[in-house]
Amino acid sequence: MTDIKYASRIKAAKEKSGAVILAHYYQLPEIQDLADHVGDSFALSRLAATLDNEVIVFCGVGFMAESAKLLSPGKTVLLPVKDAGCPMADMAGAEDVKKLQEMHPEAAVVSYVNSTTEVKAHSHICCTSSNALRVIRSLPHGKIIFVPDKNLGAYAAEQVPEKEFILFDGHCPPHNETNAEDVARARRAHPDARLLVHPECPGDVRREADFIGSTAQIIAHAGSSSSMEFIIGTEEGILHPLRTQFPEKTFHLLSHELNCPDMKKTTARELLYSLENRQHQVHLDENLARMARKPLERMLSV
Repeated sequence: MTDIKYASRIKAAKEKSGAVILAHYYQLPEIQDLADHVGDSFALSRLAATLDNEVIVFCGVGFMAESAKLLSPGKTVLLPVKDAGCPMADMAGAEDVKKLQEMHPEAAVVSYVNSTTEVKAHSHICCTSSNALRVIRSLPHGKIIFVPDKNLGAYAAEQVPEKEFILFDGHCPPHNETNAEDVARARRAHPDARLLVHPECPGDVRREADFIGSTAQIIAHAGSSSSMEFIIGTEEGILHPLRTQFPEKTFHLLSHELNCPDMKKTTARELLYSLENRQHQVHLDENLARMARKPLERMLSV
């Protein structure tokens, strides 16, 4: 089946079911083009909660669809590919959080939204890569347990030195593979380019960056900057919206390692089948969801 035929059937199935299609910036270009809304994971979940659509198709990975379900418990949330997961989110479990809490009872547990529902349920508050500093500064606690990403946690610790941080040893594999050699190589090849990186990158990459921010913040910065050339230190899917929105500018990927296989599992075929057959529905334990919703609500209040 050609892409055109897929697009036609997807549109028909979407209209028949009254669904809205959400796609993360790291999805395949064809999926971003088919989506009704493209963005960062939690921003999409918040948006979905405000829409009238009763069916949400989340083209992303598991924790993203779970977050959408947490904010829209009465809606049907579909994840087109059941095993599209997040290795970083899977690195930390509820037992890991409980153990850290026992070791540091005076600390607040801050969980990155890139975490499982179970981890969120045992956290004081959640954060995103764009609001982590604001969330952490809002807490009265002097000690912070940060899970699961050690790199985002280390970035927060650098920016909020007045607090003590206990970092869980998790990471995003593609971001974590970047290093100072990649930066040196890219700067030699593109000496006039500004380096924009995600805080999930290691410290030796962040320290060389001209700008550090979430995916949406990187896009916004590239658009507002007077510079015409950029080296991008985050997953390669972001190149599609960057090149689409700012065709007059040039973008280079920092490293070929910046590719998330799970984000690339969703194709037009899987999206179509998900819409036509309502697969795969996200179901959460009610008690666990109630617990996980509280730290998300605390974050939203900040």
